[in-house]
Amino acid sequence: MLIDFRLANYRSFSESQTLSMVASTGKEHERTHLFASGVSVAPRLLRSAIVYGPNAGGKTNLVRAFQFMQSMVAQSATLVQEGQTLNVQPFLFNPDERSQPTTFEVNFLEDSEDGPVRYQYGFSLTAERIVAEWLYAAPKGRNKLMFQREFDPETSKYTWEWGASFLGRKDAWRDKTRANGLFLSTAVLLNNEQLRPVFNWFQNRLAIIPADVLISLEHTLGLCTTESGKAELMSFFKNADISITDVALEKQTVKRMTFNFDPTTGPLPPSTTDDEITKIQFKHRSRDGQNEIELGMDDESSGTQKLFALAGPWLDVMRKRRVLVVDELDRSLHPLICRHLIERFNNDQTNPLNAQLIATTHDTSLLDRHLLRRDQVWFVEKDRQEASRLYSLDEFSPRKEESLERGYLHGRYGALPIVGNLNF
Repeated sequence: MLIDFRLANYRSFSESQTLSMVASTGKEHERTHLFASGVSVAPRLLRSAIVYGPNAGGKTNLVRAFQFMQSMVAQSATLVQEGQTLNVQPFLFNPDERSQPTTFEVNFLEDSEDGPVRYQYGFSLTAERIVAEWLYAAPKGRNKLMFQREFDPETSKYTWEWGASFLGRKDAWRDKTRANGLFLSTAVLLNNEQLRPVFNWFQNRLAIIPADVLISLEHTLGLCTTESGKAELMSFFKNADISITDVALEKQTVKRMTFNFDPTTGPLPPSTTDDEITKIQFKHRSRDGQNEIELGMDDESSGTQKLFALAGPWLDVMRKRRVLVVDELDRSLHPLICRHLIERFNNDQTNPLNAQLIATTHDTSLLDRHLLRRDQVWFVEKDRQEASRLYSLDEFSPRKEESLERGYLHGRYGALPIVGNLNF
């Protein structure tokens, strides 16, 4: 369960900014839209947070920050090679910050035999190296240092500090950690079980759907292979008012021709291979209810195609109590479908395990106090120095009867594009 996420000096973000899932003291929707965490520092957590802002305001960069931190944890000990530069992008509009470290930090909860444990993990880095890395754990509410490393530019060495509760072959893990790799990732790769819950949170709990990436159909197709999974999928479509009654999968073999070229002799004869593909057929009822109509994936609307692709990950997130981060939730989806997807998270009946959603959108119809609490609405906008600022609607304390959508579109909360008059 995510408590908060902090970033600094990353892409359009200059100064430290924090997205918090900690609920305020507001009473609205407190039975459905939030849940008890079991820890005193963040007693109530939100099930969802929706982020607004103009184009190029920083919404996508917030999602990319989650993605970058996740990829560093997952890959820095395996895919990143010794001496390889890291693809980190600091804030560029201030020359002084280009050489300064970029920072990411996350606070989250994971279950243990003794109850929820709060972890605080973060790191700072440049393109050349990890500058600092730290982890604190708070079992039973007592915050304890696990490890900390910091690079000293004067000696070109790291200083390390170990917590008393951190056990095992610390020196061996330290010696195997490269300058451009994370100690967390390296230690887990070398079978450290004490740090595995933190690594697994990034690997298994955090799910990210960028706007510019085609969503894999793997999860949804997996549901179609069992009767229970298909029933869950059909219920998902029915609740979203999509008239699909069944999905049929058919394996087909297609011939694929490959044209080869030898740089020494020139073109080679083409070769053919057999590739297996999955043909998807959607079944609908005719208007009179007497006949069944089959449509292929390409015959369905782009919105239905996206919803089909989303269904598997969405249901998987609910089932496994994950944190789902989605960029441009409203792309190709009707506002009522977006509303329905958010309602599934903000409901203790459809989301009993307390999965969490963080989504960016331009859909102002979702700015509705019947759908969202004030502390669930966030904005991103750039200042005069082109630096993105992240802030909550809760800072404005809008009146109970105030229309949030109208207030936003009238500029009361900021984070609007500046649009001039167009003359044709």
